[in-house]
Amino acid sequence: MTNAAIDASGLTRRFGSYTAVDHLDLHIPRGCIYGFLGPNGSGKSTSIRLLTGLLTPDEGTVNILGLQLPRQAEELRGRIGYMTQKFSLFGDLTLQENLQFIARIYGLPRKGIKARIADLLERYDLTRQSKQLADTLSGGQKQRLALAAATIHNPELLFLDEPTSAVDPENRRDFWEKLFDLSDAGTTILVSTHYMDEAERCHYLAILETGRKRADDTPQNLMQNMSANVVEISGNSLRRLKQQLLLTPDVISVAQQGIRLRVLVDKGHTDPLSWLRAECPASLNDYQLAVVRPSLEDVFVMSTGAHR
Repeated sequence: MTNAAIDASGLTRRFGSYTAVDHLDLHIPRGCIYGFLGPNGSGKSTSIRLLTGLLTPDEGTVNILGLQLPRQAEELRGRIGYMTQKFSLFGDLTLQENLQFIARIYGLPRKGIKARIADLLERYDLTRQSKQLADTLSGGQKQRLALAAATIHNPELLFLDEPTSAVDPENRRDFWEKLFDLSDAGTTILVSTHYMDEAERCHYLAILETGRKRADDTPQNLMQNMSANVVEISGNSLRRLKQQLLLTPDVISVAQQGIRLRVLVDKGHTDPLSWLRAECPASLNDYQLAVVRPSLEDVFVMSTGAHR
């Protein structure tokens, strides 16, 4: 049996003349948290729908948990969980009723449903709300209920499509703790996000743009192997300096972050500080410069057209 939870080669999906996913290759090991990072329209949601069997690819091959899609899509459904970006449970049912309904859809033995629901409500801190209508929950509570529903049948593979887009940072952090619990228990998780801090939490990460995979590795390796040095510049009149730096050859990107400019310089310049001062001697006289650690946002800029 292959160690991969997901193997996809040349995965392509078109809608008319628009190519939403363009020859995507994936190899996702079992038991890891794998992230899709990209802006709206990058193909994250369409890729997930292809990998769950909800859409049929126009080209390519897909093997999920040893099953071939789309031929074995029906066999796969009982082994995966799927949580959509939009809350999709029944607002006019209580939490307990929602989970009972989902449990029956997955064919859980009736004898064990009550205990399984009680366990999930406790695990996701929803026991006190069990008789409450789902529509009356807060954003964070809805998110936890949706995760409980997606995992009620103990899936081997869990798909999460931008699951934290409508919740606050504290709830996002707590949600990710729950994902690590699931991962430690052996569940493979594919999660799409546009939050850099969430992407950095993943074991492996693919950066998507216009349906294509632009980079794929661990977040740490992506940052270490980035083809640019990062220089932070602090001082006054940063907006004027930014425009001057953008005209400098081999300056790839300049972004203001608070009271500093973050400048990406081609890695061919082994001493970027001396090079910048030589290229812009008058402009940089009154500024402090320092080489700093790359961030995942820097990797994203380098991997996509964000700097162009």
